[in-house]
Amino acid sequence: MARQKGVIKYVGTLGDIRHFKIKGLEGYFAGMVGGPSGDQVNTAPEFERTRENMNEFGASAKAGKSVRAGLSQVMKQMSDSQVTGRLTSIMKKINLEDQTEARGYRKIEISTQRRYLKGFEFNKNTSFNGIFNAPYALTQTAGRESGELVVDAFNPVNLVNAPSGTTHFRLITSLSVVSDFEYNATTNSYDPMDAALNEVNDIQYSDFLDLYAPVPATTVSATLPGGVIPTVNTTVLQCIGIEFYQLVGANYYLFSSGNCLKVEDAF
Repeated sequence: MARQKGVIKYVGTLGDIRHFKIKGLEGYFAGMVGGPSGDQVNTAPEFERTRENMNEFGASAKAGKSVRAGLSQVMKQMSDSQVTGRLTSIMKKINLEDQTEARGYRKIEISTQRRYLKGFEFNKNTSFNGIFNAPYALTQTAGRESGELVVDAFNPVNLVNAPSGTTHFRLITSLSVVSDFEYNATTNSYDPMDAALNEVNDIQYSDFLDLYAPVPATTVSATLPGGVIPTVNTTVLQCIGIEFYQLVGANYYLFSSGNCLKVEDAF
């Protein structure tokens, strides 16, 4: 694949060369025009395996989108440019674990493969445990509808790696539900097995905590709204995160860097 370094920047086809951008990468790229037509891919017998892979890849992307949608309130300031692809990759690994359905129609059974999501960092360049070093613990209720982040009293100057200029920070805990996905022959697409619960969430914050003063013992609780109880075909993601602020007058201004979010548990 060629990479364009000149001053001419455009996207499209010129002769037999097409020019394009790749999300998350700088610069413009070029490649030869060619390959099978859309009709060939959709109907020709020799592309059956391609159609199977496309079907399952689309399902993996849909399942990854559900994770992001459940955390949409904080995703903008917490994620890197490649988070979509990284979540899709995890869902594809889960998809490959299904041994009950034919290729092209395998389930994305997150509820039996939760280990793939545990520890997932939404910004691969900023690790929560590299930023926040105070001891903490998580708790959940037996019904999986509520959870807490419990942090003992600590001195943030020694245990929080904050961006320059930070005066305050907030701790975050969240619960979000993601359903298993299966192929629906009626709609010819992958659908959540529990659509009513898929993407249901609750995101809660601590008070604004002074970076330069001892922080008392802090508990942040999240509870799924509406009294819902997760079902067997759903997984609850309990995430923890931190946001950094600068206090100017009476206003807290959110930093664009240093903020991070992590899937601490999936149950």
